[in-house]
Amino acid sequence: MLTLKLLKETFSIHSLGAKTPVPEQVFDAPMYFIAKTFDEVSIVLPSNIDIESEDVESDWQALEVVGPLDFSLTGILSSISTVLANEKISIFAISTFDTDYILVKSNTVSAAITALRNNNYQVI
Repeated sequence: MLTLKLLKETFSIHSLGAKTPVPEQVFDAPMYFIAKTFDEVSIVLPSNIDIESEDVESDWQALEVVGPLDFSLTGILSSISTVLANEKISIFAISTFDTDYILVKSNTVSAAITALRNNNYQVI
């Protein structure tokens, strides 16, 4: 049985142009995620940190898959996202070296936790 931990913070997902430098205050955040493609820069950080961005989607909460997870494990994100998709709950998934984070909108976090618990996940 996998354990997920609901983080206290509320997060915002920012979109910036591909050539836009990452704002300095991002690096002072207690937790942040940055992804860059040829077309954009995406930044996820606590909602109390305000940055200028082209677009922002606020009010996300994060469920951390308690790890560290071994790279030989398969299907973790697939299984969790399927449970949540069956309940019509949208996600924003982030993977790090040690674990995965599944972000859900704050207004769906209770339903997400219930669905996960009903499918043999422990949520703390």
